[in-house]
Amino acid sequence: MTKAELRKKYLEKRESLSQDEVLSLSEAIFQNFIHQFKRSENQKIHCFLSIPEKGEVNTQIFENFFFENGIRVFVPKIFRNKLISVEITSETPVIKNSWGIPEPESNEDSGEKNFDFVITPLLYCDRHGNRVGYGKGYYDGFFEDINPNSVKIGVNFFNPDEEIDDVWKNDIPLDYLVTPTTVLSFGGTASKSTK
Repeated sequence: MTKAELRKKYLEKRESLSQDEVLSLSEAIFQNFIHQFKRSENQKIHCFLSIPEKGEVNTQIFENFFFENGIRVFVPKIFRNKLISVEITSETPVIKNSWGIPEPESNEDSGEKNFDFVITPLLYCDRHGNRVGYGKGYYDGFFEDINPNSVKIGVNFFNPDEEIDDVWKNDIPLDYLVTPTTVLSFGGTASKSTK
């Protein structure tokens, strides 16, 4: 299927989930993340702020854990048509932008390029780590700009069952996908479950 077809299909699938389902599935994804990836104080984790109205994976669970465990948290913000990375604390004021996306008030780019993990939003991810986002291309540019050793982790309610027909040569695949039931690694040409 094309990215446009997959985007439509998985938006509809996600919108069919109840708030309770989103929360319980998000908790399962969080637990799989915790079991799979080693965390330590002062790590630098880039994590998107979820949009509850769009039924996204609830990343507040992740962020609360990071704050409680002394992990530095960076979040994306679109500023001057580019995705910048703003460091936040549990006290940072968050507002919604014109697209309804929660963002910190600050426009100060941290300039950080070396992240331990980049928790990445998506609508769909195939068995090779290729992702379908909202189609704006911000994360593709962001991935090009950061240290390539930063571990890119997608989070999604759905397992990769379909191929993406129109992957572009400049698309940068994810390193892992975490779902409620498994963690997939894309270290080679084919994904393998790590559970």
